[in-house]
Amino acid sequence: MYLRRIKPFRYEIFNRTIGDSVGSDHTLNQPALNVVELNEHYEISLAAPGLEKENFSVKVEKDYLIVSSEKINSNNDNEKGKYTRREFNYETFSRRFYLPKTVNREEISAEYTNGILVITLNKKEEAKEKEAMQIAIS
Repeated sequence: MYLRRIKPFRYEIFNRTIGDSVGSDHTLNQPALNVVELNEHYEISLAAPGLEKENFSVKVEKDYLIVSSEKINSNNDNEKGKYTRREFNYETFSRRFYLPKTVNREEISAEYTNGILVITLNKKEEAKEKEAMQIAIS
């Protein structure tokens, strides 16, 4: 029997995979990712080397952030003569993340550099941690 340690909900938001829903992990063809929570924002980093920023689609649909990519590779596109064999290679993936109510959906940004897609999800002002406040004793 597999027992999973219970964590507060806010830490479980980005840790769900398809395997959590259907009983096995089908994420083998998806890029690895890291999720970091900082005071001002969440940061999702996807390792996707060999792609161009034009290959990605990042969108918000209802309560989900959807990150997908499609790259079509063709071998010997400029070859002269008739083809005796031609293969196309499709590299695709799609990841969905539930967006917590604390994320400001109007301030989501993405940047692709050196094979890493970094998506920044800014928090709403009320969700940011406040500094400790000293109370004067009268």
